[in-house]
Order: sequence, then structure tokens, then C-alpha cells
Amino acid sequence: MTKTHDLGHLSVLISGASVAGPALALNLARYGARVTVVEKAPALRAGGFAVDFRGHVHRRVLTAMGIWDDVHAHQTRMGPQSVVAADGTPRVDLPAEMMSGDVEIFRGDLARIMYERTKDSAEYVFGDSVTALTDTPRGVEVAFERGAPRRFDLVVGADGLHSNTRRLVFGDESRYLRFLDHYVAGFSLPNHLGLNRTGLLYSEPGRCVGLNNYDGDPERAGALLVFRSGQLVYDRRDVAAQKRILTERFAGMGWETPAVLEGLAETDDLYFDAIAQIHIDRLTRGRVALLGDAGYGATMGGMGTGVAIVAAHVLAGELALAGGDHRVALPAYESRIRDFAKGCQKISGNAGPFFAPATERRIRNRDRMYRLLGSRMLAGFFKRMTEKAATAVDLGKYPA
Repeated sequence: MTKTHDLGHLSVLISGASVAGPALALNLARYGARVTVVEKAPALRAGGFAVDFRGHVHRRVLTAMGIWDDVHAHQTRMGPQSVVAADGTPRVDLPAEMMSGDVEIFRGDLARIMYERTKDSAEYVFGDSVTALTDTPRGVEVAFERGAPRRFDLVVGADGLHSNTRRLVFGDESRYLRFLDHYVAGFSLPNHLGLNRTGLLYSEPGRCVGLNNYDGDPERAGALLVFRSGQLVYDRRDVAAQKRILTERFAGMGWETPAVLEGLAETDDLYFDAIAQIHIDRLTRGRVALLGDAGYGATMGGMGTGVAIVAAHVLAGELALAGGDHRVALPAYESRIRDFAKGCQKISGNAGPFFAPATERRIRNRDRMYRLLGSRMLAGFFKRMTEKAATAVDLGKYPA
């Protein structure tokens, strides 16, 4: 590493310790930057949905970060999944590579791998959040909910779809969040079907229930609920209200839905959110940048984790090339990553209609199409199609 690429003089605050934040911390650590990661949760979040990587770009970045082998060691090894009829009869088999990419890992496991690699080189502050950001010629003055005010050379919002950093610097979420007519929920429940690294999906018009087992645990499974809806008004912190919404929306649905709703009543790890995307004109402003879902996220289906990993690699690399000069590095980051992120976002627009087609006819059409795409004759074509967006980026040449 040359003196130009040494970022030992640069102090960076990263808001968010899910995936994008630790990924950037790991990439910046390669160049010696002084990194602080602040996370509102009291500890690193475990579990979460499984996320996948596909194509040579994801592999190149994970290898450069030094975690390719770790990701493979913790992969889910998920098998095929099936779309079923109300009586449980399989209608369509979805090959593992179609749903799980080249390698798949739980979001929580991925975050932990990157945290373990950076906990000694970066400062992690849990149970706190940013309350104010003031960009000055000397740096960004940051106020925290609990901690004392501090100044940083650069602030990066890696705090997800409902980013607090984005709200403070770029304005209210309502200006940027595009609702895609569906909601999604996920939670754990007893593995009453005895699933073993497989998944089942059942759809009725505008509704979908899925059961899956990604880790081979004979006792626990995961549930996925997707439903079509107008935009709802609810408190994102009121779990009981979210359970009531789901119970009402899925009342009377067939297949294993009654057992799933029983599991919903008992679960303590419910995830519930709109299927939505973030569309914002700028990813940077002054000394502040948005990374991952905060800048170009999608709730599901948009390869958000893969995009975040690639973007973290690019942002750190551009800072290294510019010797830490944000006036050069941040526009270069935005220019290189914008079209790539938008291309991956386009795929996510199909997530809601895939899981919960609006009519019986659309359900039949979906099954027919995926039966064809899952055939041996078209398996290679489908793999190339899904990798196209994941590889549509010029990574540039950054210092080793």
C-alpha cells in the first residue's frame, strides 16, 4: 500500500451494522482508515432472511474482502423448493440455483463474519443512533442519542431502507420510498412438516404462504407471508398490531395457513414491512454518502446484499485512490454504482407478483412459466439471466 492509498488520516462514521456497514468497515480497514460503526440495536442482529451471491463480480469482491471461504463454510446448502396446491401436491419444482444463487448464507451469519474480521480494527457502538449531522469545512459534526458529540471526516448511511441518515441529510422518507403494492412478513415457527433444507410455497390470489427450512434444524422452520394491498398505516414498532394485520389478511386461506397463523401468534421474531424501493437522485451530499439499502434498496428480490457488498468495495476503493478526498471519491463512487444498483432494483419489482399473483389465471401463468424455466433445457439460460444484473458493473482497479 503506497502512502497515497493509506487512509490512516481519515475518520469515518458508518451508521448501521447489518451488512453494508460491516462490509464497508472491512474494506476501509484494508487501507487503515479509522472507522466507527454505530448501531441502534443493542447487539449484532442474528438470523434474518437468507441472502445469496451469484456471478463472478460477487465472487471477486468477497475474495478481495477475504471472506469467500467463510461464506462457503456457513452456506445454507438449501435444496430445491416447490410451489404446491392446496392439498400439498407439488405444482412446480424450483431448482436450488434458481432461488439460492451460487452460494447462500443467513444475513446474520454474514454480518457476524464481517464483524469478527473488523471488531479489533473498528470501533462498534451498539445501542445508540445519530440525531443530527452538520457538514462543515472541517468535517461532519455528529450528535448522538446517547453518546457525546463527535466530528468525523466522512459519514456513511448504511442504515437500511428506512435510513435515519438519509432522513437527516436528504429529507423525509416519503420523498424516496416507492411502495410496490405488497407486504411481506417472516418469522420462525415449529417445523411441523419435518422440512430439511427445502421450502414450499402456496399461493391464492393476492396472498402467499411459504414454509422453509434452510439450516437442517429438525425443530424450527421459517414462514414467509406475502400479500397484495394498498398502502397501510401502522406503527412499525407495534408488533401486536402487525400480527393482527397478518391474521386478518390470511384468515380463511388454505393449505398449512392455520398452522402458520398459530406460529405467528407465538413468535417473538416477526419481520413485517412493505415491499418497496428507494429512489433518490443523489447518493452523496458534501461529506455524507448513502450505501446499500439506504440509497438504492429494495425490500426483497433486488439482490440488495450483493449490491451492498459490491458498493462497499467500490466506495472504499475510490476513497483509497483519492487519498481520502471526499470531493473526488464520492462522485466517483456514485457514478460507478448508480446504474448497477438501478439494474438490480428492476428485478425486485417482480417479487410481490411472483409470490402473490393477483388472480387465479396469473397463478397458473406463473407456474407454467417457472415450470419451463426450471426445465433442464432452459436451466442454463435462467442462470445467465439472473447473473446479468449481478455482474453489470465495472469494479475498477483499486489498490490491493
